[in-house]
Amino acid sequence: MHIKEHKEFRERMRLLLASFAQELPDRINEIEALWSKLQTEWDSKALQELHRSVHNLVGNGKTFGYPQLSIEARALEQVLKSLMHREVAIDALQSARILQQVLELKRISAEQAAASSKNMIAAVADEHALLPNSHASNLIFVVEDDVEAAQELALQLRYYGYEVEVFNHLDKFRAAVQHKPHAIILMDVEFPEDEMGGIQIMEEIQRGLVCPARVIFISVHDDMAFRLGAVRAGGVAYFTKPINSTELIDQLDLITASQIQEPFRVLIVDDSPMVLAYHTAILEQAEMVVKAISEPMQLLEVLSDFNPDLILMDLYMPECNGIELAKVIRQTDGFLSTPIVYLSTENDFNTQPEAMNLRGDDFLVKPIDPAHLVSAITSRVTRARSLRSLMIHDGLTGLLNHTAIKEELAREVVRSSRLSTPLSLAMVDIDFFKKVNDTYGHAAGDRVLKSLARLLKQRLRETDIVGRYGGEEFAVIMNDTDAISAAKVIDEIRTVFSRLLHLSHDEEFYVNFSCGIADLAHFSDAASLSEAADKALYQAKQRGRNKVVVNSGD
Repeated sequence: MHIKEHKEFRERMRLLLASFAQELPDRINEIEALWSKLQTEWDSKALQELHRSVHNLVGNGKTFGYPQLSIEARALEQVLKSLMHREVAIDALQSARILQQVLELKRISAEQAAASSKNMIAAVADEHALLPNSHASNLIFVVEDDVEAAQELALQLRYYGYEVEVFNHLDKFRAAVQHKPHAIILMDVEFPEDEMGGIQIMEEIQRGLVCPARVIFISVHDDMAFRLGAVRAGGVAYFTKPINSTELIDQLDLITASQIQEPFRVLIVDDSPMVLAYHTAILEQAEMVVKAISEPMQLLEVLSDFNPDLILMDLYMPECNGIELAKVIRQTDGFLSTPIVYLSTENDFNTQPEAMNLRGDDFLVKPIDPAHLVSAITSRVTRARSLRSLMIHDGLTGLLNHTAIKEELAREVVRSSRLSTPLSLAMVDIDFFKKVNDTYGHAAGDRVLKSLARLLKQRLRETDIVGRYGGEEFAVIMNDTDAISAAKVIDEIRTVFSRLLHLSHDEEFYVNFSCGIADLAHFSDAASLSEAADKALYQAKQRGRNKVVVNSGD
């Protein structure tokens, strides 16, 4: 996040605060006019509209720098709410009290407008507090005095898509880590001058860093003294030589997976454009993707296309309230478990349990601290993604499971057909996999499956969809790609995979795969596309394996 972007955020917030101040007199006049109308002719719909206008002031007042206005609006809102529940006209004494409260709102808004304009910037959220904590890095520093061993390790890491820099001397490494503190460090413990030199230099470096470096230690020693020293120097993992490269890559993937993820997608529903703009600015500053709608009746139009991770909605809105909207969402295919978080000034104990029982997941009281809002959404989305991941992903490889990849194929075929864009399906199968299991054991076979899964994910585009179809067979859906282009990409991956070194009980071996490809230009639906790719895979096996074959329907 650059300084320019911080300035843009602050300017965005400043303009929002200025807009609120400019619009406030009209809001107060609207409340006064609604009350005058009610005194002339008692009308339950007008009362609801008045309540909603006052309700918006409760949260918005404090959010935009008018705390006293918020307090007074809260008192008036409670009175109006009790009148709505009674559904009877009020007497002269109650009417006089409400008029007095409306006039008090007018007085406070005029007084605080002058004070707030001077302190407008102070009310702006701290943009630094909203940023994600992690810094994604695919850069690995290999620190190893054995030149040959270092280069071999770097080669294996590069096959898996990592960027690698090798250091055979500690001085050069020390300088490099100051410039690129977010690199993941693979540090050998022993150096010629000191058998614990790697641990000692990391202790020194860590003291000078704002955020601790993530370091994996590698050593010939497996005793407590070395392992304890490694932990004290910030070690997140410890491997003994000879290194099992597959297990090392697993560890690196765990570290990088925790920091590299799709931006959270948040749908906000609120009838106040000002509140929508404010919450959108906060969440976008936290690097989330936001879709904001002010008309609840537009919800179904955007729900499926946007496919949110979480829905943030106000409880009180015209035409329908948040609880009714949540029921509609829960009855829409695909959104039964999408987290719904209510935003409201409502903080009594009548509405909260009702909201929770009626398909809500959380209840945040406005005004909410921006950092708390980001934290609450992050927590909810992370949990929801984890639960969904367990349901649709294969436990061994982390890829989509058989059911999920078939569902994705059906969806993508419909989408590509509608847009008239190319689509290819590649079926990948590991050659002689039974022989791998029989010769090297099932644990080694599992590591081979995981290495291919990892390679496919890292070498393909983010838009490509990869799944474990079953056993040693994988399916790859390649959007906007014809069969010939897909074959070229998969063949490059086949070449890299054939060069990967696998290890089992100090015994090294290599593995290949075969692939069959078909595209939507020649096979018009998901079933025929899948069958055609399977036939091409069978042909690849018949022709000697370790090949990519395209089925063009001839």
